[in-house]
Amino acid sequence: MNIKRNILLNAGPSTTTDTVKMAQVVPDICPREKEFASMMKDLRADLLKTVHADPQQYTSVLFCGSGTLNIDVCLNSLLPADKKVLVVNNGAYSTRAVEICEYYGLPHINLQFPVLERPDLDVVRKTLEENPDIALVYTTHNETGTGILNPIREIGALAHEFGAVFIVDTTSTLAMRPIDVQKDNIDFCMASAQKGLMAMTGLSFIIGRKDIIEASKDYPKRSYYCNLYLQYHFFEKTGEMHFTPPVQTIYATIQALKEYFAEGEEAKWARHTRVFNAIHKGLDELGFKDAVKREWQAGLVVSPIYPDDPNWDFEKVHDYCYERGYTIYPGKISTTNTFRLCALGAIDEDDITAFFKVFREALEHYNIAIPVVYND
Repeated sequence: MNIKRNILLNAGPSTTTDTVKMAQVVPDICPREKEFASMMKDLRADLLKTVHADPQQYTSVLFCGSGTLNIDVCLNSLLPADKKVLVVNNGAYSTRAVEICEYYGLPHINLQFPVLERPDLDVVRKTLEENPDIALVYTTHNETGTGILNPIREIGALAHEFGAVFIVDTTSTLAMRPIDVQKDNIDFCMASAQKGLMAMTGLSFIIGRKDIIEASKDYPKRSYYCNLYLQYHFFEKTGEMHFTPPVQTIYATIQALKEYFAEGEEAKWARHTRVFNAIHKGLDELGFKDAVKREWQAGLVVSPIYPDDPNWDFEKVHDYCYERGYTIYPGKISTTNTFRLCALGAIDEDDITAFFKVFREALEHYNIAIPVVYND
């Protein structure tokens, strides 16, 4: 098949290979067949390898849904009675965790930091010292709204020092930026198939410690569909998802994992880094400013600030690029007008060079000054 190739510079889903797309075209199968259960068992084992997790200590649990479902599952399932959650929050996606706590009525501390800064570890320590009932510490690895890389290894060490479980949203880093759950002090991490694995939407997964999952069977039951122990136990007992899995997405994810291992962790991260650097080069040449300090960026998301040009209109620029096969993404910073360009997916620096030709054309078409203008 001749499939048009679009370059997605949004934060996911990402550009996929044709082989991943075509992996979905398979004979129909009932997901309760032993053959399909065997495929999911192998998939779960392979997911552990992406974060160097010891299969004796860790497991992976599949869910049908987007990445937010993972946050929901971990928070509602892993909090013991009479304990609280500490959310280390410096962005939109950690704020989402706070909102989940609010919806479930979970006791929590929303430890807020400015969205354009990294968390202050001294403040995290002080909060843990003053609240011995904190059982879960939660944060985001790459705050995808800004591109900030949070110091998860250090936050995880603090969580463990005070006897808490450490949960990290790695949705926009897993299978891109190298992660080692033991070295990074991670008890639970998560992702969705359409991000770093460069597969399709609809499948999410949590990688976490078996002993904590098994202990959670005695915790308060706050959700039926989104209960981690229930899904884990059903997989262990039957090899199947408790509810209907996204069959075609699982086929695509299996193919995507094959391609991930063929490329290799370090080579894949080097490719994403080439793309990230090419994005910065193109923006620098046009005069755009970053919202986030370069040294704090995770290497996957760039947040350029809107220029102070009366002709600048993000929607018009977006549509010009979109019509020519390139997708750019709105910003997610409440205090600053930004857009985002992301180094995800099956793309390389040549794709970025081609994109910036179109992007420059869009600026010229709408009479936006080059280099772009800022009043400060």
